[in-house]
Amino acid sequence: MSNKYICIEGNIGSGKTSLAKSLSQRLQGKLVLEEFEENPFLQKFYKDPTRYAFQLELSFLAERFQQIQIETPNRDLFQEFMFSDYMIEKCLIFSKNNLDDQSIQLYRKLYDIILKSTPKPDLIIYLHKDSEQLLSNIEKRARPYEQDIKAKYLEDIYNNYVTYFKQQNQYPILFVDTNEIDFIKDPNQIDSFIDLINKSFEIGLHPIRLD
Repeated sequence: MSNKYICIEGNIGSGKTSLAKSLSQRLQGKLVLEEFEENPFLQKFYKDPTRYAFQLELSFLAERFQQIQIETPNRDLFQEFMFSDYMIEKCLIFSKNNLDDQSIQLYRKLYDIILKSTPKPDLIIYLHKDSEQLLSNIEKRARPYEQDIKAKYLEDIYNNYVTYFKQQNQYPILFVDTNEIDFIKDPNQIDSFIDLINKSFEIGLHPIRLD
């Protein structure tokens, strides 16, 4: 049985972690979750973005790379799927939003070195929600350091994701509009995601670009 590595991606508050947990439970897959709350620079960044942006992005890059290097070789061959609530390319996408031009040049050099030795996912599922719904979700989960996030910041992140997906040619991507989907309130909606995943692998996925 081949082991498929699936990354759930999306903006802040889009439901990445919740979907990854639900899919891993339903499909009995391995689960890899980002340990973002352990990052010592996260809360400092939201208070003073200019001062702490580079430290934040560099620490996230190191932490994500380390976790992927540890977890992906330890996949259980009897589990058909491994689900993660992030992809390593998230580092590049967010750094473009948070770093100045000079800092991102240095960051990109480090990122390119790391990317060469990082396992690639078999599928990316991107969860799209409008900024109004994202802000509502952010407010509901009540993490104090997130409460000052603005719609413009979320829209810039979304645009960076779309730009990356249009340019990349490595991964198959399922771009799912979830504005009318609430799989937390209605767990039965997880069935739709499972159908999408199964059908995607049945037809044979190829790297695609969004046009």
